[in-house]
Amino acid sequence: MKVFLAALVFAAVVAVGTAIFLGGIQQPVSSAFSTSGARVGDPGNNLMVPG
Repeated sequence: MKVFLAALVFAAVVAVGTAIFLGGIQQPVSSAFSTSGARVGDPGNNLMVPG
């Protein structure tokens, strides 16, 4: 039983540490998918068509 509780506490500590670490290095979705040079008026004009 002690081993199970120790593993549970260890998993909780690792989960909290990982959440804090990833929360610090990840960028928000609003900035991750925003581009400054996107042309919205002509979508799909740069797609290659096999011919």
